[in-house]
Amino acid sequence: EENPHRPIDHQLSYETEWDMINAVSFRRKVHAHGDGGSNHTNDRNRWAFSFNVCDLRSITVKCEGWSYITFHLKDGTALPAIHFHQGGSTAFLDSLRKSKFKKDPYTTTLGGFSKVTNYLFDAFRAPELECHQRPAEEVADLLGELIPGLEINQQEEPGFEVITRVSLDLGPRPEVQRRGPVTMEEWAKYQDSEGRITNVPHLKDLILKGGLCHALRREAWKFLLCYFPWNSTHEERKLLQKRKTDEYFRMKLQWKSVSEEQERRNSRLRDYRSLIEKDVNRTDRNNKFYEGLDNPGLILLHDILMTYCMYDFDLGYVQGMSDLLSPILFVMENEVDAFWCFVSFMDEVHENFEEQMQGMKTQLIQLSTLLRLLDLAFWNYLEAQDSGHLYFCFRWLLIRFKRELHFQDVLRLWEVMWTRLPCQNFHLLVCCAILDSEKQKIMDRKYGFNEILKHINELSMKLDIEEILSKSEAICMQIKNCKDLPHSVSEILGLNTVTEPSAALETSEYGILESPQTSPRSTHRQDHVVSNGHSHLKETTHNGCKVAFIS
Repeated sequence: EENPHRPIDHQLSYETEWDMINAVSFRRKVHAHGDGGSNHTNDRNRWAFSFNVCDLRSITVKCEGWSYITFHLKDGTALPAIHFHQGGSTAFLDSLRKSKFKKDPYTTTLGGFSKVTNYLFDAFRAPELECHQRPAEEVADLLGELIPGLEINQQEEPGFEVITRVSLDLGPRPEVQRRGPVTMEEWAKYQDSEGRITNVPHLKDLILKGGLCHALRREAWKFLLCYFPWNSTHEERKLLQKRKTDEYFRMKLQWKSVSEEQERRNSRLRDYRSLIEKDVNRTDRNNKFYEGLDNPGLILLHDILMTYCMYDFDLGYVQGMSDLLSPILFVMENEVDAFWCFVSFMDEVHENFEEQMQGMKTQLIQLSTLLRLLDLAFWNYLEAQDSGHLYFCFRWLLIRFKRELHFQDVLRLWEVMWTRLPCQNFHLLVCCAILDSEKQKIMDRKYGFNEILKHINELSMKLDIEEILSKSEAICMQIKNCKDLPHSVSEILGLNTVTEPSAALETSEYGILESPQTSPRSTHRQDHVVSNGHSHLKETTHNGCKVAFIS
């Protein structure tokens, strides 16, 4: 059995693609919007009014009953209240917030996304012998091109304050006790005579509470990653493995049989191979499974990633994917099994690696929503330090904390997350738990933008996984016990999903309906559809959301 806290040397500093990008200052860009001051027109409805956002001093929000908003201008004028009888006040504030003027711009802090990051480093890092920097406007334009949807404010006007009269009482946070990992003996009790896994929800609850002993991972991960159906027999799994083995080697043969002459005419394959070889040679080299020259583990890592390019040529290989494969191959010690488990994991995080970065943008928005619910004061502090968009969590989300935890702790975290308990998007609550442990230090020491980035980056390899998992589950229970929970939060965590009863569905301790045949990709896509309906993506909001946020 493993030592869950076995020390592993810190990741090598030469992996600069994963480092945080330092703050960038932008010069003010002039925008011609016209004056549009606080003039009230008489030729329209007598209650109509208009004003320049620059003249706005504060906003008062009332959320009891019908929501209404009152604007207060810098000259002392209080404008007529705007009532929202059918909801939409939160979306209105979000839209207004996006147009506000701030003294300092947002600056990005991205790490480790090859199709973006390499270009960022080439663009921002001047040659060592040069002392000049790129013009600020050029840097802003580059970020806008490379990261669609990323907003960078360059104006220098003061912002406005949103004042709320309502705060949501989450109630006390319960205590959560962890247990020991599931043993081989316990696992055997959940199998019938033909090898089918029985009472899957209860077994998942045990895994959530304590993870798995290392000797069990090679078998259990295949179920958790939906490579093996939970209700399959021993014989059915043997046939499945044989079929999947044939399919794997057919795809492997495709790239193995490409001649040098063919590859010279296939720039895409050349680029994939070059990037894979570069990343494989520096992935977990301090782990005995991958250390040394000509290590067979490195060869398998390379071959699986090349074969994945044949499996999903549209995505191919993107930097960071080797980090997701490494622990799986370490556990499986089998090329074919590792490949298909990796495919399932990639189905779950596929959008993290797509060029438009939609998955990353959605998760950052969802994380911000959760953090504002859990600790509005802390979120406001981050917002005041130009850190409200939580870009410092980018690496956490991209590769599921792979670079933040010791290798054995990564195994524990991932197997817990793969239970998909106690809620969907549990990894976002893991982020909240880490930030909850660090918030007092950040605020007490009055950390600014750069200090927050540095502090978060230096948490790597210093985190206690059992403490984090316990706090994450406690946060989930606290949210579930909250009355009048915002609909947007319920959707992010999958707490209000209505499912038709079915004999194939079982209910776990957490009241989540599960199907033995549910695949990660179908769950992932469903999450994506839900999250796209959230107001922060500039689309339709959900009526009845009664939480007012201060910015």
